[in-house]
Amino acid sequence: MQRLLTAAVLVPLALLAVFQLPSWAWLAIVLAVLVGAAIEFVRVARSWAPDAPLAGFPVLMVVASVALAYHEKGGPHGPAVVWAFAALVTLGFGSFALLARTPPAQSLPALGALAFGVPYFALPAAAIYRLHVRDPWLVILLFAIVWLGDTAAYYVGSRFGRHKMAPVVSPKKSWEGAIAGLAVSLLATVAWALLRRPEVGWGELLVIAAATAVAAQLADLVESLLKRGAGIKDSGNLLPGHGGLLDRVDALLFGAPVLLAGIWYFGGGW
Repeated sequence: MQRLLTAAVLVPLALLAVFQLPSWAWLAIVLAVLVGAAIEFVRVARSWAPDAPLAGFPVLMVVASVALAYHEKGGPHGPAVVWAFAALVTLGFGSFALLARTPPAQSLPALGALAFGVPYFALPAAAIYRLHVRDPWLVILLFAIVWLGDTAAYYVGSRFGRHKMAPVVSPKKSWEGAIAGLAVSLLATVAWALLRRPEVGWGELLVIAAATAVAAQLADLVESLLKRGAGIKDSGNLLPGHGGLLDRVDALLFGAPVLLAGIWYFGGGW
C-alpha cells in the first residue's frame, strides 16, 4: 500500500514538471533527483572503498551531465565533448585518485566507482533532458515503458513468479514478472502511439520500446548486484515502499539512453 501511495504523490508531480517546466528547469529537476541518487550510490561504494575520495562524486556527475546535455550532436564540438568525456574517465579519474591520496588497497574499487558511476548517472541525465527538448511526450513514453513495466513485473512476479531470474542477485525477481513487465511496456507504448504519434512506424516503435524495457529490467538487476555486494537491502529510506531515490530511478538509468539512442537511430519519423 505504501508503494501505491508514494506513486500516487510522485507521478502527478513528475507529469506536472514534464509539461510545465522549460527544458533547462526540467534538467535542473532531473539533476536534483540524480544528485540524491548519487549520494546513495556513494554510500554503496564506500562498502568497498571507505577511505576513497568520493565526496565530490555528485559534483563530477553534474558537470559531466551538463556537458553531455548541452553539446551539439553532430555539431563542430560534438567529437571534442566525447573525447573529453573519455579523458575524464581514464586520465582524469586516475589522476584524481592519485592526487587525493587514495589508499592503495582501495584504489581499484574507487576508480571503478568513479569510472562506472559518473556515466551511470550522466548519460541518463543528458538523455532525459534531450528527450524533453525533442518532445516532452517522449519523456512520458520513457516513464510509461519503465514504470508501468516495473509495476507489472513487481505484482505479477509477487503473485505468479515461479522461475527465478537471478536468485543470487535478486531472489524475488522472476521470469514470469519480467515477461509481464515487457508485455505491459509494449502495450503502454502502443497506447502512447495511438494517442500521440499514430504516424510512427510500428516496427521501429516496438523495437525501441522492447530494447528500452529490457535495458530497464537489466538496470534494476545491476543496482541489486551493487546492493547485494554492499550487503544492504535498499539504497535509502526516503520513499516509503520504494526505498531510496536510487531504488526508484535505477531502471531509468539504462532505459533513458537506450530510448534516446533508438530515436536517434531511426531518425526522422520521430
